[in-house]
Amino acid sequence: MLKMLLDASGGIVVTNDGNAILREIDIAHPAAKSMIELSRTQDEEVGDGTTSVIVLAGEMLHVAEAFIDKHYHPTVICRAYTKALEDALAVLDKIAMPVDVNDRAAMLGLVKSSIGTKFTGQFGDLIADLAIDATTTAGVDLGQGMREVDIKKYIKVEKVPGGQLEDSRVLKGVMFNKDVVAPGKMRRKIVNPRIILLDCPVEYKKGENQTNAELMKEEDWFC
Repeated sequence: MLKMLLDASGGIVVTNDGNAILREIDIAHPAAKSMIELSRTQDEEVGDGTTSVIVLAGEMLHVAEAFIDKHYHPTVICRAYTKALEDALAVLDKIAMPVDVNDRAAMLGLVKSSIGTKFTGQFGDLIADLAIDATTTAGVDLGQGMREVDIKKYIKVEKVPGGQLEDSRVLKGVMFNKDVVAPGKMRRKIVNPRIILLDCPVEYKKGENQTNAELMKEEDWFC
């Protein structure tokens, strides 16, 4: 179910994503901060399962509490969890299946399973197509069959009010959301434009109103 939250700045957040809910909480307890950090890491690395990882971690802490009451040393408990992690990774290696990133149908199924529980699940086909097109466009080949997709550096979601979600699309280039400064004088569409990129301001900089000149020799007056 969707939750409606009121953040500190007065804005309203409607979501059922665990990370989106937890990041709005202002807490000081170090263990609780670690749990929130765990949810944030899960969201960045995987993009799904933010609530599940919190539930799993909370249950692991709950089970460990009984051993703490029996005066087990925390290092012994941590060592046991590390051994369980190794066993879990070994099982995952056995049941893992290879995925062909060039198979669009298979990739669509994977993306839909990730966004199916989100608010955008009702637009599953559209959002999945946009996600795959964006990652395919922004991917960089590193060689040796490796491909990097830096979504923070090369992909940006630009929100333009006044349209429908079905109007969303992936642009293979750079978009500047700029309003028309002088209506009637600025064209809204230019075919094959010439673009100049400047790393300096184009405004005319006025000189100082007051200037001091120091003359050391008499000949400087006649220069």
